[in-house]
Amino acid sequence: MAHDTILILDFGSQYTQLIARRLRELSVYCEILPFSSPPEALERDHVRGIILSGGPESVYAEGAPQCDDAVFELPVPTLGVCYGMQLMAKALGSDVREADRREYGHAVITCKNGSLLFKDVKRELRVWASHGDRIESVPEGFHVTASSDAAPVAAFEDSRRGRYGVQFHPEVAHTEQGTQILKNFAYEICGVSGDWNMTSYADEAVADIRARVGSASVVCALSGGVDSSVTAMLVHRAVGDRLTCIFVDNGLLRKNEAAQVMERFSKKLELNVIAVDAADRFLDKLRDVSDPEEKRKIIGREFIQIFTEEAANIPDARFLAQGTLYPDVIESVSVKGPSHVIKSHHNVGGLPEDLQFELIEPLRELFKDEVRSLGLELGIDEELLFRQPFPGPGLAIRILGAVTREQLDLLREADDILVSEIKAAGLYRQVWQSFTVLLPVKTVGVMGDARTYEHVVAIRVVESRDGMTADWAKLPPELLERVSSRIIGEVRGINRVVYDISSKPPSTIEWE
Repeated sequence: MAHDTILILDFGSQYTQLIARRLRELSVYCEILPFSSPPEALERDHVRGIILSGGPESVYAEGAPQCDDAVFELPVPTLGVCYGMQLMAKALGSDVREADRREYGHAVITCKNGSLLFKDVKRELRVWASHGDRIESVPEGFHVTASSDAAPVAAFEDSRRGRYGVQFHPEVAHTEQGTQILKNFAYEICGVSGDWNMTSYADEAVADIRARVGSASVVCALSGGVDSSVTAMLVHRAVGDRLTCIFVDNGLLRKNEAAQVMERFSKKLELNVIAVDAADRFLDKLRDVSDPEEKRKIIGREFIQIFTEEAANIPDARFLAQGTLYPDVIESVSVKGPSHVIKSHHNVGGLPEDLQFELIEPLRELFKDEVRSLGLELGIDEELLFRQPFPGPGLAIRILGAVTREQLDLLREADDILVSEIKAAGLYRQVWQSFTVLLPVKTVGVMGDARTYEHVVAIRVVESRDGMTADWAKLPPELLERVSSRIIGEVRGINRVVYDISSKPPSTIEWE
């Protein structure tokens, strides 16, 4: 079944994924494509609209990303967001120049002329702006539908031709009624049916997997996290006992995690799981390696090598299922637009060219919240589905510097104390992530009458809607005090605890 679709052309905005997230939350299927996609690639039977994302460039700058002008002649509604609006204006004959007064952060716009884009939206809105250019005049056939003090043309439209533009970001949480604006574009202007949901997705994915696999067998890389767990259950629904899961214990997991994975999947869910204890092998490869990106690459390569060795022993295994998500694809390889690669993910870019399996990635176009909804459809328990995100390289990137067995043991104990106290306070589901980081320094302390010189642990707890932006959690002082006292008192080798109060951006959530 093909869904009504809105395509998003990516011009490099840090918020492009958020546009897709908001539309998916509105039950609208959408895809992110490179800005350079040819017009014929956008002309599909079920495409109901196109959104041009923002971007960091100026439309008049040399080398600025440009889509084919024919995009503006396609017979579907088009919405330009910030850079996308300026590009539309320029392509249709308007003048775009550097503004005397730039707008970054909050701005107030006044909506006017009864635009359908602003249906059920307040006349005055606080919006999130991020631009240094302004549109001097509207193209022929357009009229202004919103303005601000710094941007007389804060929104425009030619409703007859289905062309709309906004000089702000409706996709970010800082914009009042931004979701309503996107809803108006999708439903009122593009006329989508809103048929995107996880019930239908599960049925379609199962049917697709069955048709593709036929009578062959499938192997699945199972980590015990949300993504691989949902993948395993989805594939199991499709092929039954012809699925074999391989769980590689790399020695970089949290306290008791390996035993918990085997208990849940092998015993409770009755999946066929092969467990591989490879802790020594990984630690040997990581010896004296401090660079975080090198750690990621080593762990990815070794994981694939071990997995391939184990999978070779499974008869008629022709397919490999893994829990790649949409953000993994976008972050790892800039295939969608001129976005920067932030970090590598071993389940995207680390596969060998001579891989003997055909890949099955049923979650490749899904965001994390959609994966959780899909897991509920598949009957997976909430305790697993709402676990906080955990990086593929595990604790290796939460130890700054080279990784040793002693450091892993310290970090596991400290992390277990933090998470247990966060849960006891009823905050586990309210925060996005809560974890500890072992710093590459030691400090002087006093315990009893003895001087100590031991490790420092940083606590990182953030609130976020989607992981793309995050703010540090303002935890109650008494909770922080309790966590600090327990870590220092119970984990021999740590004598100082600090709290990370940086947000993303400019920081990232993980330290490495």
